[in-house]
Amino acid sequence: MNRDLFPVTQLWTYLNNAAESPLNTAAHARTLEYFSLALSAPHTKPSTVRAEVRSLLADLLGGAPEDFALTCSTNSGLNSVAAGITWAAGDNVVLPSGEHWSNAFPWLALRERGVEVRRVPLSGDGIVRPEDVAAHVDARTRVVAHAHVQFATGFRANLKRLSAIAHSVGALLVVDGIQAAGAVPLHLVEDGVDIYAAGGFKWLLGFPGTGFLYVSPAARARVQPTAPGMHAAGPSLTELSYHPDARAYEGGSLAYALFHGWAAGLRLLKEVGVEVIFRRNMGLTAALLAGLAGKPHVTILSPREEGARSQIVVVTAGSVERNGELCAKLLAGGVVVANRGESVRISPNWFNSEAEIHRLLELLEL
Repeated sequence: MNRDLFPVTQLWTYLNNAAESPLNTAAHARTLEYFSLALSAPHTKPSTVRAEVRSLLADLLGGAPEDFALTCSTNSGLNSVAAGITWAAGDNVVLPSGEHWSNAFPWLALRERGVEVRRVPLSGDGIVRPEDVAAHVDARTRVVAHAHVQFATGFRANLKRLSAIAHSVGALLVVDGIQAAGAVPLHLVEDGVDIYAAGGFKWLLGFPGTGFLYVSPAARARVQPTAPGMHAAGPSLTELSYHPDARAYEGGSLAYALFHGWAAGLRLLKEVGVEVIFRRNMGLTAALLAGLAGKPHVTILSPREEGARSQIVVVTAGSVERNGELCAKLLAGGVVVANRGESVRISPNWFNSEAEIHRLLELLEL
């Protein structure tokens, strides 16, 4: 693994990838390329970045390029889906407790339209059991909304099982994928995912302000575009003729410089391989979990089952105050993690080393 691609490794032990990926040199160089053109010859700026990013996303995640709409965030994609479904009073949405705001607020807002939001409780080990999801769905369930990897626990869901549950009652499986895409192998078509939304600035090696919305061909018949921009339809100024693919969910101009740079990050992921990245990260977190198990003053909150854990490990020192002290100690030792108040989130990625995991564990001994 070429650590030189991530200059942050020369300064910090960066174990906070679930918050934001550090900028890599490939994306940095390509972004500067765009800025240079904008500065000296704006008429020569590339105009094909939309097609390039869609193609790379399809290569990495499955589906076809035409199944992807480009967005600015996870939440913008999920809000467009929630707004585009024709709801009736008494319909319901099923989602786990503890979902990120991006995957909770769009559905909670539907309560004003008479839609019931059913929350599935987490088990004591932080896992959302598929049988518990199944117990909450019925003939009036229109959407099963679920994170692929849960931001506060690191729980990794089985999308194929969830899609079977949703489809058994004719519901759509809508997935918040920001903590999984680029780090967890994904086969959108084979897994039966209807809708998958993510931002680009975490495991996909992009920037805040970049993202995508995957909408399967079958789901496109059930989710209407609600905020069309110039890229959602044909060029007519008098008729609204939507594109026959996921571009129908796009708005107007994007942050093109950021998307141009993001394409280099996506290409880097393609070159390394998500399967390789996943195995690497599972090895790093296995070493982390083994070391943490011997620390009596730290409690592991993440699932440890092989089929349920991810590249995110969450622990607590027992209180908000102690967690703050733990994070401050780590930062003073050059180790960056996320202080989430009630917990501490540790999230290595493939450019991290075993030595960095050991450094964190050593600091916990002090």
